[in-house]
Amino acid sequence: MKKKQVNATEVARLAGVSQSTVSRVFTPGANVSEKARRRVLDAAKELGYRPNALARGLIMNKTNMIGLVMGNIQNPFYPEILDKFTKGLGEKGYHVLFVHTENDEIEQDEISQFLEYNVEGVIVTDALLSSNVVANLSENDIPVILFNRYIKDFPCHVVCCDNYNAGKQIGEYLLKQGHRQFAYIAGHRNTSTSYDRERGFREVLSRKGIEPVVEEGNYTYEEAYQAALRLLKESQPPEAIFCANDIMALGAMDAAKSLSLTIPNDVSIIGFDDITMASWPPYSLTTWQQPVDEMIDATIRILLSEIDEEKEEPVSVLIPGTLIERTSVKPFGK
Repeated sequence: MKKKQVNATEVARLAGVSQSTVSRVFTPGANVSEKARRRVLDAAKELGYRPNALARGLIMNKTNMIGLVMGNIQNPFYPEILDKFTKGLGEKGYHVLFVHTENDEIEQDEISQFLEYNVEGVIVTDALLSSNVVANLSENDIPVILFNRYIKDFPCHVVCCDNYNAGKQIGEYLLKQGHRQFAYIAGHRNTSTSYDRERGFREVLSRKGIEPVVEEGNYTYEEAYQAALRLLKESQPPEAIFCANDIMALGAMDAAKSLSLTIPNDVSIIGFDDITMASWPPYSLTTWQQPVDEMIDATIRILLSEIDEEKEEPVSVLIPGTLIERTSVKPFGK
């Protein structure tokens, strides 16, 4: 037999307070005295009361829910991002409504859940937005923030690693190690992340009259593995390969090993992100560490300011990362 659900009225009666006081106790940020809070929490514990967040949201027109859209869950970088956003927003009293999009671009029907559950804001990670989707969310007063990418001329806040300058510094670093023949394994061509990393990389190499060979890996291990095989079987293979993310760099490293090449003596390989696997001893990948915690903190701060109706023009926040040197890049002179 199903156990009877305890309601807020019963908690209020036992605690000797009003039902509105019970609601305020379970509403993040609401004003209530410590004495009343303790009485309500003690009564709730005694009765086994759990507040109905959806019902409270309908009553107060505040759901404390944030929509989060993610596409490439195969890349270990993004599940880690989801976990950090869930914890960070949870500390602020918000819950995450997660949507996994199967396509590069978010479809109209994929945001229907956000409208149905009346989310208060939307964070988009590695998916593209159409102008129709943005307009639909804007019409419903739902602010949108793009994380780790931008879309040119879109009226959205952006928080991103400074990919362009990171690409430049990676190019400078590889040049200092004495390399002169380069390749770049790109991510999706329609993403700002891969484009900016390549743009910075190319700019530095062009000053030395060097043009990198470019292959597409589409941010996947499998495609990068095949791309690296093609590069390394050339009559003049690259001395150094820069991959637009770590999962592709791992694929490139395994491709080199399958050809009985040693890393870094035969080829240097560098990635981007600093996922956990990058530090595993079989890889020991030199990579560019994205400032994930700073990026997430900035995203949450900007989004919650919008939700609190501190309206401002769209801002773009670029945060520099850090080169993490391991053993996949050949040191200069060796």
